[in-house]
Amino acid sequence: QVQLVESGGGLVQAGGSLRLSCAASGSIFSINDMGWHRQAPGKQRELVAVIITGGTTNYAESVKGRFTISRDHAKNMVYLQMNSLKPEDTAVYYCSLNMRTWSGRILNVWGQGTQVTVSS
Repeated sequence: QVQLVESGGGLVQAGGSLRLSCAASGSIFSINDMGWHRQAPGKQRELVAVIITGGTTNYAESVKGRFTISRDHAKNMVYLQMNSLKPEDTAVYYCSLNMRTWSGRILNVWGQGTQVTVSS
């Protein structure tokens, strides 16, 4: 069974920074991509950033230039450095993993979420 554990959320003032971390553990044959999504109260979950094995990254327009996603391949970890935070960045942030199992199946795995609150 594959698990994702996020850390690094919290309360920060507008203009501040936070760094989220996510560790993947379990039986993983290969990773296609890892990413971060967020869900604010009353809104749908949205993609924040994703990093594909090979290094390609994609960001939501609202976070471009402020957030940076990175991966540690050896540790199966993904990070999200968030700078110049705004109150509208307040949400629960979820780590995601798209992987291939040893039997060849493609799985999407989600973390439990970590709260990020930005005060004005």
